[in-house]
Amino acid sequence: MSILSTEQVSHSFNDKWLFNDLHFALQKGDRVALVGINGTGKSTLLKILAETVIPNKGRVVKEKGLRIGYLPQDPNFSDFKTINDFIYSAENEQQQLIKEYEYMIDNQDVSSKKFLDLTDKLTELNAWEYENNIKSILNRLQIKNFEQHIDSLSGGQKKRLALAKLLIDEPDIYILDEPTNHLDIETIEWLEKLLTTGSKTVLLVSHDRYFLDNICTEIRELDKGNIFLYKGKYAYFLEKKAERESNDILAADKARNLWRKELDWMRRQPQARGTKSKARIEAFYDLEDRSKGPRQKDLVELSVKVSRQGGKILELENAGFTVANKTIIKSFSYTFKKGDRIGLAGKNGSGKTTFLNLITAAISPTQGTIDIGETTKYGYYKQEGLQAKPEERVLDVVKNVADFIEMKNGEVITASQLLTKFLFPPEKQFGLVNKLSGGERKRLLLMRVLMANPNFLILDEPSNDLDIDTLNVLEDFLEQYPGILILVSHDRYLLDKLTDQLFIFTGEGEVVIYNGNYADFKLEQEEASKTTEKKIEKAKVVVEKKQKLSFKEQKEYETLEVEIAELEEQISILTTDLSTTTDHLLLQQIAEDIENKKTSVESKTERWLTLAELA
Repeated sequence: MSILSTEQVSHSFNDKWLFNDLHFALQKGDRVALVGINGTGKSTLLKILAETVIPNKGRVVKEKGLRIGYLPQDPNFSDFKTINDFIYSAENEQQQLIKEYEYMIDNQDVSSKKFLDLTDKLTELNAWEYENNIKSILNRLQIKNFEQHIDSLSGGQKKRLALAKLLIDEPDIYILDEPTNHLDIETIEWLEKLLTTGSKTVLLVSHDRYFLDNICTEIRELDKGNIFLYKGKYAYFLEKKAERESNDILAADKARNLWRKELDWMRRQPQARGTKSKARIEAFYDLEDRSKGPRQKDLVELSVKVSRQGGKILELENAGFTVANKTIIKSFSYTFKKGDRIGLAGKNGSGKTTFLNLITAAISPTQGTIDIGETTKYGYYKQEGLQAKPEERVLDVVKNVADFIEMKNGEVITASQLLTKFLFPPEKQFGLVNKLSGGERKRLLLMRVLMANPNFLILDEPSNDLDIDTLNVLEDFLEQYPGILILVSHDRYLLDKLTDQLFIFTGEGEVVIYNGNYADFKLEQEEASKTTEKKIEKAKVVVEKKQKLSFKEQKEYETLEVEIAELEEQISILTTDLSTTTDHLLLQQIAEDIENKKTSVESKTERWLTLAELA
């Protein structure tokens, strides 16, 4: 039974119908990936299901009391001032109590009775574990300063904050639009485990193929206003999608050929409809509809000239960067050579962007030297996206770089022709840039980077917001790209396919060179972890095989029982003091003392039990 569904939903955007009479339903426990090309309406459908957008026609039906958690591509925080205001919901009693508790801890003027009443309520609602869960999620998503104003956060920080809030609220349905954007690989792997724990209901849009495979059991494609369902992983979806499109194109081509013959018959027959076969006339109009089916799909053409590469490309000699007494990159040396395909890996804030700014001479090293070859020509695709003025047209953005572009085969084409190859038809070319979808803006930025014919290509999170078809063409282009490639991506599939070497940023300033792709690196880490676990198990077996206690262990065993009894007596006395004390500071000190002693009792009891078994 569906817990969330649409009833004959229709919606248009910029005078274009995205879908008509669409039916989309989710059942409890479904984990669904929604895919489709840019501009087809994926994000709009998510907004309609999350009830942040009202459809032009139809409605959304949901189970009574259903709580929907929605993560948009660009979260809106207009009603909130600080992180604290956003995280703790006014309607959630547990969250409000935790917020009040945090306030009292930092405020010296709060009465001890009020503090005691609050701790009783927190205990009654079992909120201590909930508080720990909140802190764990915020820490994992690198959110630490709760009093920081939201206006001061970067786009990536805002996206992580919105994701943290959604995970804390634990909704009945998780609707996620590009949740992996601005997350490092370790955090993505943590998020995968969280979303697949229990029977969570998840609907997401993502271009991260490993993420889709690890979370979703079903893929639904939104194509020309219709939903196509695929039970299986991403590779299965690609295979079946290709089969479906091929069959549809063949059927439409066949209908078009037959329609031309029937059109000739319609024209040759007398105008009086009564003299013609009524059934054949009806068949003609049905055939006309089928002849309007799909044709061979146009794909982005990535075929640009690569500038000649000289002997010296880029040399780093003990290069480093320090700012405000913090070392971002320590002494690092590397000589780039032809054919290098390098992935940058590391947590957010570990120095990857600083490294890119150093090698492109956007900033200068504070130690060592960086020597760029005379023939080295950079193409830098930045994850910040395309910067354009509101009044700029798509064609203007390209002509600002060049009016004519030389292709790989030596052909020289105009800016307008190149735009057409990148699937920007004339009506789009003369439209405003701010009318493009997020994915179309990224495609336009990619085109601008490649049209400069770079021989040293830097791609910073290229998979964000690009549709699947463009991504597949980009991958094919990059596999054949003869220049130097540096790839920064949270997309593990992309890293595995396109790189054979990693620069791993540890976060402590060190850059470790690893020969292999991300899958090799991950496998090596897992094997090292298993080796450590085996050593621990072996040590446990050695302990278990001991037949009797040593003299030292015997003395420890005899004294532990006395120490445990003394600690329990002290806890009893402190507990009595806790119920009679009114001083707020003393109350907090006693509570901490009790917790410390309880921890000590648990530790000593565990050791006593181990020795008792050996005895």
